[in-house]
Amino acid sequence: MTARRKPQHEDRGEQIQAAEREAARQRILAQAEAERIPAEESTRAKPDRRWQREQP
Repeated sequence: MTARRKPQHEDRGEQIQAAEREAARQRILAQAEAERIPAEESTRAKPDRRWQREQP
């Protein structure tokens, strides 16, 4: 079997797709970081108001 080389335009197309995938990945990571809630804020205890309503 002889190895066949892909036409140059296919290689270029694959490079473009790889660059687009990486750009999309970077956008998703940036968005996730912007929307991230720090652990200190998400684990902070908040008073449970249900107990206060039940008391006379």
